[in-house]
Amino acid sequence: MRYSLTYFASYVFSLLGNSIASIAIPLVVLQSTGSVLGAGTVAAATAVPAFLAGIFMGVVIDRINRRTSSVVTDLVSAASVAALPFIDLFTDLTVGIFVLFGVIGSLGDIPGQTAREALLPAIVAESGLSKERLLGIRESIGAAVLVVGPAIAGTLVALLEGSSVLWVTAGTSLVAALITLTIPRRLGAITTVAGTAAPRSAVHQFREGWLVLMRSRILILLTAISLVSAVVLTGLQGLVLPVHFTAVNQTAMLGFVLSSLAVGLLIGSGIYAALAKPEGRRAAWLRTGMVGATLGFILIATLHSTPLILIGAFVVGLASGLFGGLLGVLSLEHIPDALRGRVIGTQNALLSLAPAIGIMGAAALTEAWSLQGAVAVIAALWAVMTVVALVIMRPRDIAPVAAPDVAPDMPEADQRVAR
Repeated sequence: MRYSLTYFASYVFSLLGNSIASIAIPLVVLQSTGSVLGAGTVAAATAVPAFLAGIFMGVVIDRINRRTSSVVTDLVSAASVAALPFIDLFTDLTVGIFVLFGVIGSLGDIPGQTAREALLPAIVAESGLSKERLLGIRESIGAAVLVVGPAIAGTLVALLEGSSVLWVTAGTSLVAALITLTIPRRLGAITTVAGTAAPRSAVHQFREGWLVLMRSRILILLTAISLVSAVVLTGLQGLVLPVHFTAVNQTAMLGFVLSSLAVGLLIGSGIYAALAKPEGRRAAWLRTGMVGATLGFILIATLHSTPLILIGAFVVGLASGLFGGLLGVLSLEHIPDALRGRVIGTQNALLSLAPAIGIMGAAALTEAWSLQGAVAVIAALWAVMTVVALVIMRPRDIAPVAAPDVAPDMPEADQRVAR
């Protein structure tokens, strides 16, 4: 139990740092450069390196101790952020400096998430908690951070001058690294299969990760659900709702809608953590959650009234909490432990593209059609994903299993390579 608490504490500080940074850094760029375009340039310039780091750093995470990977990536994130206020002490910050350290930080952000997730099986084994309980608790913690993180960021930006707020962001990543360092190194050891050959080249290992992901129907489906969910949510949060509330002169309500979503997520994931059982009816959790989220998105898509949007956001959060933990459990069970860094790294890299896809897609639909048309398409996208998932996913796909050492659906030749 002790190490699960340590893991949760590290997770909180890392996630809190990312939450604060996502709000503070664009504001600091704007204050330092006076350029709205500059803030957009920093975000765009770091997107591709973050995506590539997520994909290729998975190989590194699968070659060294997972605890070590998590500590190092958090330290990279801390150093890249701390460099900005440090440089600001001596000279003016420019867009180029922000881009440079944003690119360096991208080597720590998504790989850091991947390393922490790759550490989960060992934490579950040591904790004495079921996978369902531990993943449900983690989802609840994440939802709580979503509630308090933006508020903390806003307060810090108001209280601290200029780039000084970034010292706090760097500090949270540093604390996360130090906490992870207290987890025994043995828990981060890479699982190996007896009698297998020494590790192949990095290129060979990279290929293995893609083979496992692309040849597993359940992993493709889990990735698709997560990606579509992220695209839909970012399209709503990043464009549709801000435009709507601006049009009706209620810009302050956007924060309440996002809080309503986070509170629903906190309650839903708490219910999953408390009630889900290892041998429980997983199909019921998945069906209830995905259909419930569809109803919530439909309520939001009406854009009929602010109370209805608030209710829809709460329903989306509540329903997402009911099946979010299950998606984590299924990933834990179906990703071979020896390839966990590569597969999760690829999934996280794809998810990093979701904000751009969601916001740009919503903007294009709004420009070509209307805001109402854009939100209807966004809600329909999730509805289609729900139907596809519930039709394709079979009971045996979500039945409890032990994570394989290698992918069971790979050809025999690739099995030997993957080991």
